[in-house]
Amino acid sequence: MVSPKTLSKDNLKETNIPENAHAFLLELKDTYGDFSWRLGSRFKYKPEKTIFIDQTEPIPMPYFALLTLHELGHALSRHKDYKTDVERLRIESEAWQRAKHEIGAHPKWGIEYDEDFAEGELDSYRDWLHQKSKCKKCGLTRYQTADGIYHCPNCEDN
Repeated sequence: MVSPKTLSKDNLKETNIPENAHAFLLELKDTYGDFSWRLGSRFKYKPEKTIFIDQTEPIPMPYFALLTLHELGHALSRHKDYKTDVERLRIESEAWQRAKHEIGAHPKWGIEYDEDFAEGELDSYRDWLHQKSKCKKCGLTRYQTADGIYHCPNCEDN
């Protein structure tokens, strides 16, 4: 596991982050200075103010920028937690829409929003949700109540 470091010009040199993304990241750090920008082992937002950037995988631009802006989208939307898996999908979608908004508001970045890429990322959550909601006994789709518990309409006593 990679120990998270603060995002800095010097620390970027020691990462697998594409060199053409360095200036972009430093500009994000300056523009959104209210947030703590950290280099870590995956893209992640930790409420309330920390954004982790994957420094381990050589992800090419513009996908690197899109994943980074997605995490910024969580931060700007003030996402904290979720109680249900459908709510998780909603906040993931909201973070992508916020990333799209930020790209439109900052044309100087030279980044285009890739709808197919974002939908592909959301599809991974949809697939996860579909698998998680299947009843292990009968295979029907279960429903989740507000307390986060799944229920099978076929297998549970009514």
